[in-house]
Amino acid sequence: MKRIYADLHLCPNLKNLEQVSRMANKALALGYELIAVAVPLSHVGEIERLKDLFREAEIDLALRLDLKPRTPSELLRNLRMFRRKFEIIAVACDSKNIARQAAKDRRVDLLSFPSLDFHRRFFDKAEAELASSALASLEIDMKPLLMLEGSARIRLLLNLRREVAIAHDFHVPIVISSGVSDEMLMRKQRELAALAYLFDLNKVSSMEAVSKNAVAIVKRNREKLSSRFVAPGIRIIRRGNDC
Repeated sequence: MKRIYADLHLCPNLKNLEQVSRMANKALALGYELIAVAVPLSHVGEIERLKDLFREAEIDLALRLDLKPRTPSELLRNLRMFRRKFEIIAVACDSKNIARQAAKDRRVDLLSFPSLDFHRRFFDKAEAELASSALASLEIDMKPLLMLEGSARIRLLLNLRREVAIAHDFHVPIVISSGVSDEMLMRKQRELAALAYLFDLNKVSSMEAVSKNAVAIVKRNREKLSSRFVAPGIRIIRRGNDC
């Protein structure tokens, strides 16, 4: 079966349509078939034009919302409001309370730990156990590895090695994304997978992280967002007027 490559985290400036178009076309040139773009709530009016640009580039576009809640109650409120409006929901886990709530909520797709401070990275065994019982994956953005140097890069790699090992122990899927806002930083999927060797992700797991694991999230959520979806494993095959 043909492997489909995906980058679930591009962050173009949606007011700069020329840049969006360049990133869409570069994604195609790099061999991606599925791209998710982070859409700020202040830019939802740009969605239709965004879809047009990726359609012209012949790239499958998924809409992504990055949530950065300050409290668990804010996270729950945002999930109720926006879960059915976006194909991907990612949560930046900047506190332990947020991390725990996000990990156990089946409406969350991606857990992100953006802080470079070891004490503010909360993907530990308790977090992984919650995530493994829900549907959340651990997302690793490669932009910091491309931008950081020296001791900061070394500290990040140490954190990532620890988190990847925990994810494997608890069977939490890993998704590797670029997280970039400039086409000059976009990389081929095999280059991203090669970078993953730096934090001890093996060849098979690193390739799945830029393909199978990412694609599965979008496929699952598109099924749920379908008007024929009732519950996991239950879909409407025919309606009354279809018989």
